[in-house]
Amino acid sequence: MDLSLDVIRDVKIYQRLNGYRFSCDALLLTDFVGVKYPRRIADLGAGSGIVGIILAKRFKDSRVDLIEVQRELSELCTKNADVNELSDRITVANIDIRDVAKNMPANSYDLVVSNPPFRKLGTGKINPFEEKAIARHEVILTLPELMQAAFHLLRGKGRFCFIHHPNRFVETVEYLTRARFSLATVQFIHSNAESEAVMILVEAVKEGNSQLLIPPPIFLV
Repeated sequence: MDLSLDVIRDVKIYQRLNGYRFSCDALLLTDFVGVKYPRRIADLGAGSGIVGIILAKRFKDSRVDLIEVQRELSELCTKNADVNELSDRITVANIDIRDVAKNMPANSYDLVVSNPPFRKLGTGKINPFEEKAIARHEVILTLPELMQAAFHLLRGKGRFCFIHHPNRFVETVEYLTRARFSLATVQFIHSNAESEAVMILVEAVKEGNSQLLIPPPIFLV
């Protein structure tokens, strides 16, 4: 693979030059996580591992599982865990998120994070590169399927944090309710003070009964 080695904060990340590359979404998501002492963390759809690796560095006593269906990306997760000297606390699973219940223990994680594909099939142009297409469109994984996997992994009152597109906010709330999550925090992200929201950050609690918190919006510029 043709790779670049990029440094963000104190993290080194190998990425494919012409494949899926992380964006500011990953950094926004890691900053959004408000759990204080998560012992076990799962990153669903880990890509190159950026989110899980940042969280592993932030939470020194945590163990992090990176779940990634695409083989080449899962290999990058392993490589990036090694280069950041975190292979003793990070495990990589090259499995389909839809098969999490068959392969991973239930009720075992304090925190599940995800930067999932934003777009439904049939909306927008699908990228001709498979790696990018799977990351951006629901080619393999739908939002309800993601929530089912998160519910399986989380212990009671565990937290599910993810980033998504605001035009799917209403259905996101509906899906969370059906999946027995309580909406805890929603933060809107805008390009600037005059623009509409371009992304949303969501925190939900498994089988919780939390009051909704809406913190001030984030402006990217």
